[in-house]
Amino acid sequence: MQNMVILGATGSIGASTLSVIEQNPEAYSVHTLVAHRSVDKMLDLCIKYNPSIAHMVDPQAAAQLQRRLPPHLAIAVSSGEDELASIVALPEVDTVMAAIVGAAGLPSTLAAVKAGKRVLLANKESLVMSGRLFIDEMQSSGATVLPVDSEHNAIFQCLPQQVQQQIGACELEQAGISHILLTGSGGPFLNTELSQLSGMTPDQACKHPNWSMGRKISVDSASMMNKGLEYIEARWLFNATKSQLKVVVHPQSVIHSMVQYLDGSVLAQMGNPDMRTPIAHCMAYPQRIFAGVEPLDFFKVGQLSFLEPDFDRFPCLALAIEACEQGQEATTVLNAANEISVAAFLDGKIRFTDIAKVNELCLTKVAKQSLNTIEAILALDSETRRIAAEQIKRIKQ
Repeated sequence: MQNMVILGATGSIGASTLSVIEQNPEAYSVHTLVAHRSVDKMLDLCIKYNPSIAHMVDPQAAAQLQRRLPPHLAIAVSSGEDELASIVALPEVDTVMAAIVGAAGLPSTLAAVKAGKRVLLANKESLVMSGRLFIDEMQSSGATVLPVDSEHNAIFQCLPQQVQQQIGACELEQAGISHILLTGSGGPFLNTELSQLSGMTPDQACKHPNWSMGRKISVDSASMMNKGLEYIEARWLFNATKSQLKVVVHPQSVIHSMVQYLDGSVLAQMGNPDMRTPIAHCMAYPQRIFAGVEPLDFFKVGQLSFLEPDFDRFPCLALAIEACEQGQEATTVLNAANEISVAAFLDGKIRFTDIAKVNELCLTKVAKQSLNTIEAILALDSETRRIAAEQIKRIKQ
């Protein structure tokens, strides 16, 4: 029986994780549920799963949840970032699903890594912001990190077993691997006229053709920034060089990523676009469990197509690849700027095409600094957000 902490329990990854747990109640127990301020959703989850701890990052939300919990439920309610770091390190906790979206998920994810836990990594920003620090902490603590993102999980599944045991320090060439092929659907605007992109609305950007996701990650998919962040994450997870990593647009989202070997072989992981598949794989690795996902029906798949990414259409992807080459400071800045610009777009303050403009401006304006501690990373993140907000005001004017 694995005791699990679910960071981001009220989000889409949290819901999928709980669904997999329901399919395998003899193997997994919900120890702690964590959310930011979604009291109604957390209350429903507490009543259904009866965790030992319910943690709300927002103290007012925690107080409200405490008042509303039925008295017969012996659930401890906590709040605050420091308390969350203590929870993920509890000795009775075995596995941590790290699914808090954005930079907000870094402290708790890193705390779980430092505690040597089995970490199911759905928070790509942790590696985008703190790649070297994250990998060093993982190797020092002996934590097991398994990639949940469908693309990285697909790559992981296509690697030889000995390479799977070397996350963060993979020797791809020695294992006979020539390329990692990171696939992406291209999102809802893959075939939209370039001249029309500036007029796309938040609702249009959030209508992903294949996946059901939150609004922020849906916009990132529309701009392909999500693929850019995944590119950075893949570089850290698999210790890949620029020449070993390629992005491939695959509109059907059937092949989730591929690994190409020196002998000409290409291994691909395929499946229906359902996050329960990679979640179940990480939860049970190296075993397999039932995820509740319908098997892929090849007679209904139809045509599979592949395209080179168009950087005129997806400038955010180009920025991410460039930032990855510049180093940790640039990727931290890019992530922070993107979170602010996407939020502004969703609020109707800027146009869709302004997201890339704000991101690029921040990369040129933010003073770079050495990032040897989490405090330095968070300080740069905060400074970038301030500058991004200033740039957005100028665009609005």
